[in-house]
Amino acid sequence: MKYQQIEEGIFKARPNRFIAQVEINGEEEICHVKNTGRCRELLVPGVSVFLEKSGNPNRKTKYDLIAVQKGERLINMDSQIPNSAAEEWLKESGFFGEKAKIRREVKYGNSRFDLYIENGQQKIFMEVKGVTLEEDGVVRFPDAPTERGVKHIRELCRCIEEGYEAYIMFVIQMENVRYFEPNDAAQPEFRQALKEAQSQGVRILAYDCTVRKDLLKLRKPVAVHLDSEKEPV
Repeated sequence: MKYQQIEEGIFKARPNRFIAQVEINGEEEICHVKNTGRCRELLVPGVSVFLEKSGNPNRKTKYDLIAVQKGERLINMDSQIPNSAAEEWLKESGFFGEKAKIRREVKYGNSRFDLYIENGQQKIFMEVKGVTLEEDGVVRFPDAPTERGVKHIRELCRCIEEGYEAYIMFVIQMENVRYFEPNDAAQPEFRQALKEAQSQGVRILAYDCTVRKDLLKLRKPVAVHLDSEKEPV
């Protein structure tokens, strides 16, 4: 997925979860943050950030904050792009077949899943989660408590019971990581929910991404660790 009109700035502060104060070309701008998560390890005063300039002159904010430099690692933190990137990858890779039809935001039971795929007799629901939390090359999800995330996993199990295929894909918004694991510190139930889902037939995928200031593109699979022994699935 490509962005347009990218500019670099210096992060100053985040008054609330929706906006950030960023210095761009020597002037301070109020920018929209396309991620309502905490991102405290990313948005540190003084770090370099990358912003997309809006083409809408009527917007209150001229820029969207989409990526941040964390040491030598560039991390995309746009929570709205993983679904599009996953859909793009599914189409380009032919993961479910070249003739697979993909729909976005399809309701099932009490949930609305990110992607629904059909190819002949195959009927598949897929939930997509963007991952930005990283420490020493290990990436984790979630970065904050998410009862909604646990609910989605349980709904995927219901899909399996009713004859659908079900997937959860973690789109890791950076490259060259060691492995993925659930973040027990934020939501202990998430790990157990994933393990139960896997045992019932839900497929768990994790892919890192090629990240540039104007690009996010799925790259290659990453090992998933669901237990204390750190054995990949």
